[in-house]
Amino acid sequence: MSQTTVQPAKISRVLPDSIAEEIGFEPGDAIVSINQTSPRDLIDYKFLCSDEFLEVEVIDSAGEIHQIEIEKDYDDDLGLEFETALFDGLIQCNNHCPFCFIDQQPPGKRASLYYKDDDYRLSFLYGSYLTLTNFTDKEWRRIEQMRLSPLYVSVHATEPEVRSRLLKNNRAGLIMSQFKWFQERRLQIHAQVVVCPGINDGIHLERTLLDLASFHQGDIPAVASAAVVPVGLTKFRPTEDELIPVSQEKAIEVIDQVQELQTKFKQQFGSNFAWLADEWFLIARKDIPPESHYEDYPQIGNGVGSIRLFIKQFQSTAKEMLPQAIDQPRRFTWVVGNAVEQAFQPLVKQLNAVAGLEINLVALNSQYWGQEITVTGLLTGQDLLTGLSGKNLGDGILLPSLMLKHDDTKFLDDLTVANVSRQLATAIFPVSDVKELINQCLS
Repeated sequence: MSQTTVQPAKISRVLPDSIAEEIGFEPGDAIVSINQTSPRDLIDYKFLCSDEFLEVEVIDSAGEIHQIEIEKDYDDDLGLEFETALFDGLIQCNNHCPFCFIDQQPPGKRASLYYKDDDYRLSFLYGSYLTLTNFTDKEWRRIEQMRLSPLYVSVHATEPEVRSRLLKNNRAGLIMSQFKWFQERRLQIHAQVVVCPGINDGIHLERTLLDLASFHQGDIPAVASAAVVPVGLTKFRPTEDELIPVSQEKAIEVIDQVQELQTKFKQQFGSNFAWLADEWFLIARKDIPPESHYEDYPQIGNGVGSIRLFIKQFQSTAKEMLPQAIDQPRRFTWVVGNAVEQAFQPLVKQLNAVAGLEINLVALNSQYWGQEITVTGLLTGQDLLTGLSGKNLGDGILLPSLMLKHDDTKFLDDLTVANVSRQLATAIFPVSDVKELINQCLS
């Protein structure tokens, strides 16, 4: 764990028409304390700001300190955004999982790609997964006192020896007692199981899901849901690891195994409880389950039902937005990972039914990562250059923005949209959702 001393919370944005804008806060200012307490993170900040009367100590961009008194309604937001959610440093991971994506990247890229976080604050705020192996008593107490729930936990296995083998950490074997801790305090987690063939599959996967299901009881179940995800491997992984990729046969085996358990869970809980990531069906070359299968999409962040949800959103939005024809002919190349090629063909057909509009779906795998089957979010700038060079790309490329760093224009290989656009000699249009995609096709 590598937390440091608390630093002033540097402001990155002041929201328009907010309390903060009215007072005169500016980007570059930093909050030192609120009511004599220095916030450690965004959680503290939100808690401290819930009071009706605030004494805020601020240091401006010139280094001058100001004392500001604020009166507001209870729970009114000040309207500030910060450079980071953590003002006292990141709690880093102390495990050595052989399938960790951080260790499967080439050297020499931007520093943020190599941060191994295992921070309960990021889990609570943003749904990132943690292992529970590196908490101090102080952190456990804070989770309890502030009711930080739900958290998102990478379980992988509940048998102590199997989990310790996967995480390369003796403390990993405490997971079942940690579930009981959450259960006793009526706090919740969402669980994730990354299946590594030959290690935690088969009887071990069944044991894990049954153990997790034993905590799915009562009005506030300690384990709210579980996602089963196939291990993702790249050509940059350490050569000495014991991992093998998920084959089509293994994917079919896991699907059958989990679906059999889902039937039991449905009878017991009225819910599937355990969910298969979309990738299993793509690897197995099977159809994605129907929308009704996914209930309220409890594991959408793990890619469980994301394709089905996108198709649903596309169809409803297309029904409202797509005309029968457009005045000026337009032609675009829509780039996706080859994992979704089959599932997206009906959407392309629907777009091409608009007279004057031509959408060419180009489904790429990632030679950069060395993967035969690639999800869209892992495509890199180099993959686009390799797969699209010399092709007629029409009026430009429709690029799912999940390929890019959040709020930035960089791909995972540090190439930028501008770099790739220049080398392909065509415009690139990042699109973040269905509405943006269709608007770009029509505008």
